[in-house]
Amino acid sequence: MSFSPDLRQQLSTAKRIVVKIGSSSLTDVDGFRTSREKIDQIVDAVAVRMRTSDVIVVSSGAVAAGIGPLGLSSRPHDLATKQAAAAVGQVHLANDWGASFARYGKSAAQVLLTASDIGNRERARNAQRTIDRLRQLGCVPIVNENDTVATSEMHFGDNDRLSALVANLVGADALFLFSDVDGLYDKNPAQPGARFLPEIRSGQDLKGVVAGDGGKVGTGGMATKVQAARLATRGNIPVLLTSADNIGPALASASVGTVFHTREEKHLNSWKFWALYCADSGGAVRIDAGAVDAVVSGGKSLLAVGVTEVVGEFAPGEIVDILGPEGNIIGRGEVGYSAEDLRRIKGQQTAQLPDEFRRAVVHADYLSNFASRI
Repeated sequence: MSFSPDLRQQLSTAKRIVVKIGSSSLTDVDGFRTSREKIDQIVDAVAVRMRTSDVIVVSSGAVAAGIGPLGLSSRPHDLATKQAAAAVGQVHLANDWGASFARYGKSAAQVLLTASDIGNRERARNAQRTIDRLRQLGCVPIVNENDTVATSEMHFGDNDRLSALVANLVGADALFLFSDVDGLYDKNPAQPGARFLPEIRSGQDLKGVVAGDGGKVGTGGMATKVQAARLATRGNIPVLLTSADNIGPALASASVGTVFHTREEKHLNSWKFWALYCADSGGAVRIDAGAVDAVVSGGKSLLAVGVTEVVGEFAPGEIVDILGPEGNIIGRGEVGYSAEDLRRIKGQQTAQLPDEFRRAVVHADYLSNFASRI
């Protein structure tokens, strides 16, 4: 069994880390109320790591924590009841986090985010500044999705993905994903012959891996954790995945669980990561096969000659989806023209255009594509 000592050493000494805790690791055996005992055990380990590292916590559990206090018998399925449970559960969850960190003389701060907060560049910067200031003031930021206002059409979907986005937002050096499984297996670990995978270096290592959905109290599952880990590594952030029962050795020495390597030649800078995975889209441009090759394989800017269709209404500087000939999204970028102007010049050679329209539709420096995903 390989344990990637270099990467595990890097994880154990990372100066700024994001720690994501799943619902089942925060609630009682029925999953209907917060468990102060479980939260205390987590905080005990986090407090030790805080002696040498900045720690931001991403906490699930709001909906689950509200089920018992509301007298519900199971996790709700309709949006209104889920949001009602989250509204109640957030109070209990924040109170328990605060009381637990208070044992170490630390204040906990609740930071609630929606997908639109991360998708808007200025609001994302505001969230980043708030989290940074909280750390400077000695507080522990506890981040969660703002379930009470998020809609079914616009949400992170699970806090695993949120943790990867937050890790990129705050410039984290490592992401730790904690759940109820000690690491990644090639199939359900309860099945005979399941093989533990100590490290993932690329998508090739995930071939044949069967990852399941979430449990009874959470929205995530092993599949969402793998997706979140791959997402974080695209932003050059290594990941350790293990169970909350292993949080002590995970944060102390990173000697447990599954580690996900970054790939230096394929990681995205902060802006391109935000544009590709976070930003709100103002519209879309469809391009021909030649333009796809130029921007994906050649790393070129997108020119008007390669544009075949303009979808929606947008202004210069907005983020737009870039669609291939079949309508599949191949990337995103900051468009240099309004939709109105782009419709006038699409399909034309640069030399045929007036001087004011000879710049790129999307410059290569502000274009990010999906081709290099691990």
